[in-house]
Amino acid sequence: MQLDALNNPIWSALTSAQSHFAIGGPHAKRYPAEVAPFMAVAEPSELAGRALAELVSPGEVINIISVTPELRDGWELLGTGNVVQMIWRTDAPVPVVDSSDIVELGADDAPDMLALTALVFPGYFRPRTPEMGAYFGIRQNGRFAAMTGERMKVRGLEEISAVCTHPDFTGRGYAARLVSYVARNMLQRGIRPFLHVNETNKRARDLYERVGFENRAILPLWLLKRK
Repeated sequence: MQLDALNNPIWSALTSAQSHFAIGGPHAKRYPAEVAPFMAVAEPSELAGRALAELVSPGEVINIISVTPELRDGWELLGTGNVVQMIWRTDAPVPVVDSSDIVELGADDAPDMLALTALVFPGYFRPRTPEMGAYFGIRQNGRFAAMTGERMKVRGLEEISAVCTHPDFTGRGYAARLVSYVARNMLQRGIRPFLHVNETNKRARDLYERVGFENRAILPLWLLKRK
């Protein structure tokens, strides 16, 4: 397991454990749009930028984390920021989790998963995102209250993502339990969990630190639209 792979996490995933999703060539790759809105380049060059442009349809919005290419005309930069990449501490114990109301989500749950992510974390969860890994949720009184699951995968490392709680159910500890549950499952398989969180989201960062994560890196995030 090489932690350096996380310096360019999308590229690393698309050239290793999730290469079956990869669209593109040696300079730029992407996930299918219905799987995830992420693209990556191998190096920050103009050549990589041209290769990236060939993979994006006019009007499409994409995300790039970490390595950003030189881009010519034809792009609109919608936003930039930083994400904090956090990784499971080597001294953190395997979580003990009350999983009595946690269920693995399947095809029948897709409408609820899409609705919840669109409400609280729009744009990142797509119809085929569940193909990236296992997802888990909590229902209360028949309502879909919270979810999380697995997204990017590099050999020996897997990302926890889609940590979402419906506004009517916040403050009940669902996010902490779900993240801990997914982390426990990974650790029991010999996988080290990691995740990404917006640098400004202190509440989420504090939660992740409490359950066992530590900061590893701060990576740039670009939100781009193809003209």
